[in-house]
Amino acid sequence: MDKGSTLCAESLVKDYQVGRTTLRVLHGVSVEVRPGELLSVVGPSGAGKSTLLHIMGLLDTPSGGRVTCDGRDLSELSAIERACWRNRLFGFVFQFFHLLPDFTALENVALPALVGAGLVGRRSRAEAMKRASGVLELVGLGQRAAHRPAQLSGGERQRVAIARALVNEPQILFCDEPTGNLDSDTGTVILDLLTRLRTETDCTLVIVTHDEKVAALGGRTVRLRDGRTVA
Repeated sequence: MDKGSTLCAESLVKDYQVGRTTLRVLHGVSVEVRPGELLSVVGPSGAGKSTLLHIMGLLDTPSGGRVTCDGRDLSELSAIERACWRNRLFGFVFQFFHLLPDFTALENVALPALVGAGLVGRRSRAEAMKRASGVLELVGLGQRAAHRPAQLSGGERQRVAIARALVNEPQILFCDEPTGNLDSDTGTVILDLLTRLRTETDCTLVIVTHDEKVAALGGRTVRLRDGRTVA
């Protein structure tokens, strides 16, 4: 996948088994993610937004349909190949920060780079830590590198999570309700940061949210309701 690649969800279906009942969360959803764009996927809770993101980011597999990159069916990838794609090409920011409490901000940010070094030999530990330090500076937290998550505010924790998502220089940054666990003012700051970083890092930004303010950021908006795209 290069900078000019297009990622596509094609007629995605996702079913979950709840006892003897099959619950269909996605009903044939198709979405195209174009290189360099800001794409907002907006809809109410339960619309299937997070499920769509997880499938497009190769964190989950569909029950039907496929995810392609420039026509290549990514379901053909092995588990190891999927892990390499996620680590090298995608970054993820979630509503709940998922920071390791006993690690410093710097160590949390460095983790994907260290994992990447193990998967494909991309960086040494020293290189990973240097890159993590630089990305922490990029999000304005260089002075908090030695602090653990409990010593940081909610907004600072989300900045650490964003830095962690950017440390491997992803081509696509997937954000799942990135402001959902923050107050309104802090959420606005985080959205401003994400849009600035998209320009500075030249990555594609996909934001999944129920917050209508996100749709006003510019770019393109896809709306989901009850597992289907709507006009």
